[in-house]
Amino acid sequence: MADLFEVIAKHGSRAHFYADDGQLYISVPALQAEDTIRQFTDCLCEVEAWMRASRLQLNSQKTQLIWIGSRQQLDKLNITDVQLLSTTLRPQSAVRSLGVILDSQLTMSTHITSLCRLGYYQLRQLRGIIQSLTPDATKTLVHAFISSRLDYCNSLLFGVADQQLKRL
Repeated sequence: MADLFEVIAKHGSRAHFYADDGQLYISVPALQAEDTIRQFTDCLCEVEAWMRASRLQLNSQKTQLIWIGSRQQLDKLNITDVQLLSTTLRPQSAVRSLGVILDSQLTMSTHITSLCRLGYYQLRQLRGIIQSLTPDATKTLVHAFISSRLDYCNSLLFGVADQQLKRL
Protein backbone atom coordinates (compact mmCIF):
# COMPACT_ATOMS: atom_id res chain seq x y z
CA MET A 1 0.00 0.00 0.00
CA ALA A 2 2.96 2.32 0.38
CA ASP A 3 3.10 2.82 -3.39
CA LEU A 4 -0.61 3.72 -3.38
CA PHE A 5 0.06 6.50 -0.89
CA GLU A 6 2.89 7.70 -3.12
CA VAL A 7 0.50 7.90 -6.09
CA ILE A 8 -1.95 9.88 -3.99
CA ALA A 9 0.73 12.23 -2.59
CA LYS A 10 2.10 12.85 -6.09
CA HIS A 11 -1.21 14.55 -6.93
CA GLY A 12 -1.26 16.71 -3.80
CA SER A 13 -3.96 14.58 -2.20
CA ARG A 14 -4.09 12.70 1.07
CA ALA A 15 -5.90 9.55 2.10
CA HIS A 16 -7.14 7.55 5.03
CA PHE A 17 -8.00 3.89 4.78
CA TYR A 18 -9.72 1.61 7.21
CA ALA A 19 -10.24 -1.99 6.08
CA ASP A 20 -12.06 -1.64 2.74
CA ASP A 21 -13.15 1.95 3.34
CA GLY A 22 -11.05 4.83 2.07
CA GLN A 23 -11.23 8.59 1.83
CA LEU A 24 -9.25 10.75 -0.55
CA TYR A 25 -9.14 14.42 0.22
CA ILE A 26 -7.45 17.60 -0.79
CA SER A 27 -7.44 21.03 0.81
CA VAL A 28 -7.49 24.19 -1.31
CA PRO A 29 -9.15 27.61 -1.29
CA ALA A 30 -12.64 27.65 -2.83
CA LEU A 31 -11.47 29.77 -5.77
CA GLN A 32 -9.15 26.93 -6.89
CA ALA A 33 -11.90 24.29 -6.90
CA GLU A 34 -12.13 23.81 -10.67
CA ASP A 35 -8.37 23.26 -11.10
CA THR A 36 -8.40 20.99 -8.08
CA ILE A 37 -11.15 18.82 -9.57
CA ARG A 38 -8.92 18.10 -12.58
CA GLN A 39 -6.00 17.33 -10.26
CA PHE A 40 -8.21 15.11 -8.12
CA THR A 41 -9.63 13.30 -11.17
CA ASP A 42 -6.09 12.53 -12.37
CA CYS A 43 -5.29 11.18 -8.92
CA LEU A 44 -8.39 9.01 -8.86
CA CYS A 45 -7.57 7.60 -12.31
CA GLU A 46 -4.15 6.51 -11.06
CA VAL A 47 -5.66 5.10 -7.86
CA GLU A 48 -8.12 3.08 -9.92
CA ALA A 49 -5.29 1.80 -12.15
CA TRP A 50 -3.30 0.80 -9.05
CA MET A 51 -6.34 -0.98 -7.67
CA ARG A 52 -6.93 -2.86 -10.94
CA ALA A 53 -3.28 -3.93 -11.00
CA SER A 54 -3.70 -5.15 -7.42
CA ARG A 55 -6.89 -7.02 -8.35
CA LEU A 56 -9.07 -4.64 -6.35
CA GLN A 57 -12.11 -2.73 -7.51
CA LEU A 58 -13.19 0.82 -6.75
CA ASN A 59 -16.92 0.85 -6.05
CA SER A 60 -18.18 3.95 -7.83
CA GLN A 61 -21.68 3.35 -6.41
CA LYS A 62 -20.36 4.11 -2.92
CA THR A 63 -18.26 7.09 -3.96
CA GLN A 64 -19.39 10.36 -2.41
CA LEU A 65 -18.20 13.94 -2.65
CA ILE A 66 -18.46 16.67 -0.04
CA TRP A 67 -17.11 20.21 -0.01
CA ILE A 68 -16.07 21.22 3.51
CA GLY A 69 -15.58 24.80 4.60
CA SER A 70 -17.14 27.86 6.18
CA ARG A 71 -20.45 29.14 4.82
CA GLN A 72 -18.59 32.01 3.11
CA GLN A 73 -16.17 29.63 1.38
CA LEU A 74 -18.93 27.22 0.33
CA ASP A 75 -20.92 30.11 -1.16
CA LYS A 76 -18.00 30.80 -3.52
CA LEU A 77 -18.37 27.35 -5.11
CA ASN A 78 -20.51 27.18 -8.23
CA ILE A 79 -19.73 23.57 -9.15
CA THR A 80 -22.79 21.34 -9.01
CA ASP A 81 -21.68 18.09 -10.67
CA VAL A 82 -18.24 16.49 -10.83
CA GLN A 83 -17.31 13.76 -13.30
CA LEU A 84 -15.07 11.22 -11.58
CA LEU A 85 -14.15 8.19 -13.64
CA SER A 86 -17.43 6.78 -14.98
CA THR A 87 -19.60 8.44 -12.32
CA THR A 88 -21.10 11.89 -12.09
CA LEU A 89 -21.13 13.01 -8.49
CA ARG A 90 -23.23 15.75 -6.98
CA PRO A 91 -21.65 17.18 -3.82
CA GLN A 92 -23.53 16.11 -0.70
CA SER A 93 -24.30 18.34 2.28
CA ALA A 94 -23.46 15.42 4.60
CA VAL A 95 -21.75 12.04 4.22
CA ARG A 96 -21.23 9.06 6.52
CA SER A 97 -17.66 8.06 7.27
CA LEU A 98 -17.07 5.06 9.54
CA GLY A 99 -20.41 5.64 11.27
CA VAL A 100 -19.99 9.39 11.76
CA ILE A 101 -22.08 11.82 9.73
CA LEU A 102 -19.93 14.73 8.57
CA ASP A 103 -21.65 17.87 7.31
CA SER A 104 -20.13 20.43 4.99
CA GLN A 105 -19.37 22.90 7.80
CA LEU A 106 -18.28 20.26 10.33
CA THR A 107 -20.91 21.38 12.82
CA MET A 108 -21.80 17.75 13.65
CA SER A 109 -25.46 18.81 13.97
CA THR A 110 -26.64 16.14 11.50
CA HIS A 111 -24.71 13.47 13.40
CA ILE A 112 -26.03 14.61 16.78
CA THR A 113 -29.61 14.75 15.46
CA SER A 114 -29.23 11.21 14.14
CA LEU A 115 -27.81 10.01 17.49
CA CYS A 116 -30.68 11.61 19.41
CA ARG A 117 -33.28 10.10 17.08
CA LEU A 118 -31.70 6.65 17.41
CA GLY A 119 -31.40 6.99 21.20
CA TYR A 120 -35.07 7.93 21.60
CA TYR A 121 -36.05 5.04 19.35
CA GLN A 122 -34.07 2.60 21.48
CA LEU A 123 -35.57 4.00 24.69
CA ARG A 124 -39.09 3.60 23.26
CA GLN A 125 -38.27 -0.02 22.43
CA LEU A 126 -37.09 -0.67 26.00
CA ARG A 127 -40.15 1.01 27.52
CA GLY A 128 -42.33 -1.98 26.62
CA ILE A 129 -40.21 -4.51 28.52
CA ILE A 130 -38.78 -2.39 31.35
CA GLN A 131 -41.16 -3.87 33.96
CA SER A 132 -39.82 -7.36 33.18
CA LEU A 133 -36.17 -6.42 33.68
CA THR A 134 -33.97 -6.24 36.74
CA PRO A 135 -32.20 -2.93 37.36
CA ASP A 136 -28.89 -4.52 36.29
CA ALA A 137 -30.41 -5.85 33.06
CA THR A 138 -31.90 -2.41 32.37
CA LYS A 139 -28.50 -0.75 32.88
CA THR A 140 -26.86 -3.29 30.60
CA LEU A 141 -29.40 -2.72 27.82
CA VAL A 142 -29.23 1.07 28.13
CA HIS A 143 -25.45 0.89 27.97
CA ALA A 144 -25.56 -1.46 24.97
CA PHE A 145 -28.10 0.53 22.98
CA ILE A 146 -27.58 4.13 24.12
CA SER A 147 -24.28 4.81 25.90
CA SER A 148 -22.15 2.83 23.47
CA ARG A 149 -23.48 4.92 20.56
CA LEU A 150 -22.83 8.16 22.44
CA ASP A 151 -19.29 7.07 23.30
CA TYR A 152 -18.44 6.08 19.71
CA CYS A 153 -16.15 8.78 18.29
CA ASN A 154 -16.84 11.10 21.21
CA SER A 155 -13.30 12.46 20.99
CA LEU A 156 -14.13 13.59 17.46
CA LEU A 157 -17.32 15.25 18.67
CA PHE A 158 -15.55 17.01 21.53
CA GLY A 159 -12.77 18.14 19.21
CA VAL A 160 -15.27 19.70 16.81
CA ALA A 161 -17.19 21.28 19.70
CA ASP A 162 -13.93 22.74 21.01
CA GLN A 163 -13.17 24.23 17.59
CA GLN A 164 -16.68 25.73 17.43
CA LEU A 165 -16.18 27.35 20.85
CA LYS A 166 -12.85 28.83 19.78
CA ARG A 167 -14.58 30.54 16.84
CA LEU A 168 -16.99 32.35 19.21
